[in-house]
Amino acid sequence: MNTLLLYPLTGIGLFCIGLYALILQPHLLRKLLAINIMGSGVFLLLVSLSLPGISAQQDPVPQAMVITGIVVAISATALALVFMIKIAAKTGKAELSNLEKE
Repeated sequence: MNTLLLYPLTGIGLFCIGLYALILQPHLLRKLLAINIMGSGVFLLLVSLSLPGISAQQDPVPQAMVITGIVVAISATALALVFMIKIAAKTGKAELSNLEKE
C-alpha cells in the first residue's frame, strides 16, 4: 500500500467510526466524543490533501483551515460540555431519550 493513501484512508476510517458511534450511543458524552473523532478524521483528511504528491510545494490553505478548525472544535466542545452538564442537572441523566410531553 502506498503511504500517501494511508493518511486519507485513516481520516475516512476515523470519520466513519465517529459517525457510527454518534448514531448508536445514547449518552451525551459519548456523542460528544464521537463528534470529536469525526472532526479529527476530517482534519487528517484535509492535512493529507495538502501533502506534496508530484509537485514539490505544499498547499498552506488546508493547513490553515485545520488550525482554525481545531480552535473552533475546542470551543464547541467546551460549549457542548456546559450544555451536557446543564441537561444532566435538569433531567438527572446525561442522555437524550424520548422525552415525555407534559
